[in-house]
Amino acid sequence: MSAIEVRQLTKQFGKLTAVNNISFSVKKGEIFGFLGPNGAGKTTTINILTTLLKPTSGQAEVNGYDVIKQKEKVRASIGLIFQEPSLDDNLTAYENLKFHSWLYGVDKKTQSQRIPAMLQMVGLTDRQKNVVGTFSGGMKRRLEIARGLVHHPKVLFLDEPTIGLDPQTRNHIWQYVLKLREREQITMFMTTHYMDEAEYCDRVAIIDEGKIIALDSVDNLKKTIGGDVIIIKTKDNQRAQQEIKNKWQLEAQQKDDSLMINKQDGGQFIPALFQELSVEIVNVFIRKPTLNDVYLKLTGKEIREERASAKDKFKHNLKMRGRLRGH
Repeated sequence: MSAIEVRQLTKQFGKLTAVNNISFSVKKGEIFGFLGPNGAGKTTTINILTTLLKPTSGQAEVNGYDVIKQKEKVRASIGLIFQEPSLDDNLTAYENLKFHSWLYGVDKKTQSQRIPAMLQMVGLTDRQKNVVGTFSGGMKRRLEIARGLVHHPKVLFLDEPTIGLDPQTRNHIWQYVLKLREREQITMFMTTHYMDEAEYCDRVAIIDEGKIIALDSVDNLKKTIGGDVIIIKTKDNQRAQQEIKNKWQLEAQQKDDSLMINKQDGGQFIPALFQELSVEIVNVFIRKPTLNDVYLKLTGKEIREERASAKDKFKHNLKMRGRLRGH
């Protein structure tokens, strides 16, 4: 049995269709990623799967429980990490985990075992008595991961788990997450618009405007590009674009002030460009394809880091937490 099953799921807000008839499954024990820009439908999908929103139509099951008919069982079996910090800054690290354990009905004996184990796992044992308001952003994120796991969920939902953190802290967070997967044998469902973060996933669903437009392993998605990525800047990109199409039957996509070409054995193709292109080449660069290239090929646009204000997201998360606690 899969950890998550979604069939023809749709969510509408008035005339806006945030999630548009999507279907997918998540295997037990895998890290499954939802990759797409803000507004693509990622958070809406997570809110449906965690019972915070009711779908307009379609079905979804988490750990074998229906997200509409069996909300209580779904909630008891999952962990959830919101985009923005949602800890109580006035409590200590230990008190935050204890309060969360109480909310999920974890007995005192289990609390006494799980809380120290989780604090040790995320490297916060020596700070467990400190008030969370004194923590850095990275420390808070690690504590939120511990909090999401203290009741031993079968599925952990991570909504943009490292958004707003610097690259070094993001890397450290992912070291903890990967160790966690090995140690806890837990299924993870993650949303992100960071390309490097999506690389950690076993499989990735690329979502745009509420629709899943591709779903596969990272390697297989990259193979759809069909070779290396060559980026050139010329004296006349429009003319060069037309020549490349006429001479080699290749589509060169405009990207900022350059052209991007996908070509097998790109290193061998570059000399031909210099020899046969009548337009002067100012700059040339070659690299392996990325998930951003896949997204660009599928949608004609790139994923950019667009964020709502922290205030708006904080208010949204407070509302969602209220729904979760209030049932």
